[in-house]
Amino acid sequence: MKKPFIYIALMLVLALALGACATATPEVEGETVTIMSACGAEQCEVFEQNFADFEAKTGIDVVVEPSPDFEQLAVVRAEAGDPPDFYNFPQPGLMADFHSDGFLVDMYDFLSQDDVSAAFTDAWIEGGTVDGALAGIWHGVDVKSLVWYPKADFEDMGLAIPETWDELIALSDELVGMGVSPWCIGIESASATGWTATDWIEDIMLRTTSLENYDKWTSGELPFSSPEVKAAFEKAGEIFFNPDYVVGGTTGILTTNFGDSPLGLFEPRTCYLHRQASFIPNFFPEGSEVGVDVDYFYLPPIDPAYGKPVLGSGNLLSMGKDTPAGRLVAEFLLDPASMEAEVKAGNALPVIKGIPDDWYPSTTALGFANILANADSFRFDGSDLMPGAVGAGTFWTGATAWIGGQDLDEALADIDAGWPE
Repeated sequence: MKKPFIYIALMLVLALALGACATATPEVEGETVTIMSACGAEQCEVFEQNFADFEAKTGIDVVVEPSPDFEQLAVVRAEAGDPPDFYNFPQPGLMADFHSDGFLVDMYDFLSQDDVSAAFTDAWIEGGTVDGALAGIWHGVDVKSLVWYPKADFEDMGLAIPETWDELIALSDELVGMGVSPWCIGIESASATGWTATDWIEDIMLRTTSLENYDKWTSGELPFSSPEVKAAFEKAGEIFFNPDYVVGGTTGILTTNFGDSPLGLFEPRTCYLHRQASFIPNFFPEGSEVGVDVDYFYLPPIDPAYGKPVLGSGNLLSMGKDTPAGRLVAEFLLDPASMEAEVKAGNALPVIKGIPDDWYPSTTALGFANILANADSFRFDGSDLMPGAVGAGTFWTGATAWIGGQDLDEALADIDAGWPE
C-alpha cells in the first residue's frame, strides 16, 4: 500500500529539520566565543583553524585573540570584570591563582568526569584540577629537553652528537677550538623576559637531583637558596658566563629575543647549539626544514642516577565566564579534532587520546611525541607549576638579574621572597 502524500511530506519536513539541527544549534548560533592566548598572530591563526568544522556545525564564531603580554593583561581583564570566554594559560601556576581568586569556571559543573577521563590520562587531568575543580583542559604541550644544531655542518665537521653532559661540554670546547661560538641563547621576551633562562635551571634540576626534590622545589618546600637549586644555577652558569661559549656573552643573552635566538643556526652561521623546546621551529626562517637544515638531540643527562628525564610545557584552556556557547566549546576540547589543525601544522604536540599518527606532519613531530611517551621520567616546566608571583614573576626577574651580574645568593633570596605567605 502506498503511503499518503501528506505522510511523505511530513517525513521530508522532519528530515530537513533534523539536518538543520545537525549543522547549527539555534540557541547559540551567531554567538562569539573568545580565547585569549599568548600565541603569536600566525600561531593563533592556526589555533583558530581547529574550530572550523565546529563553527560550521554550531554556528558559533570562535575567535582566538593574540596577547603578547598575556600574563599581565589576563590579570587586568579578570580584575576589571571583563574576562574572555577562555584563557589559554601557559602556566598551570597562574591558572591555579586565577581559580583561587574566583576568576575561573569549574568545568565539572557541566562536563562529566567519565568524559574527561575518556579524553585524557589521570596525570593530565590532575594537572588541570585545582581543589577538586576542573580549572583547565590541556590543549598542547612541548618537549623542552632538546638541543638544536645545523645538521649538514655537524656532518661536514665530523662532530658527534653528545650522549652525556660531559660530552656536551667537550663538544662546546671543540667548537671553541675551531674558532666559533657554540651557543646561541636569548632570554628577552617583553614582560616575560627570563623565562628561557628558567627552563635551563629546570632541565638541570631534573638531571642533578631527585624527582622528589624537584616536586618540593616547585611546591615551595625546597627554597631556591637550597644547595640543590643553587647547584643547578651554577651548572647553567658554566655555560652562560663562559665568554667563549655564547654569542654576544651575557649581553647577548639578555638582549636577544627568544624567538630570534635560534637564527644563528642558519646562514650566516653564528652558533651551532641552541637549547629550546619543540615549538621553536615556528621561529625558524621560512623554507627551512627540520631534519635537513637543522636537527635536534635530547639534552644529555648529567648524573646517571637520575636517568633520562624530560622537561615539558603546555597550555591549558580555562573558562573565564560560563555561557551556553562556551560550554559547547569546552565539550569540543575533549575531541581530538580540537587539536587537528595545530598537530598537522606542527605547532603543538597533543596529550589528548586518539590522535592518529598520520596527523603528525613529519617524523620529527612524531619523534617529539615518542620522546614524551618513552621518557624515564617527565616533569612539567617548574616555573609554570609555581604560583604566578614566582613562576611568572621573581623566578624570571631573578634569573635575569643574575645573568646581568647580581650575586647569585642575593638573586636566589629575591626569588624566594616572591613566594606567597
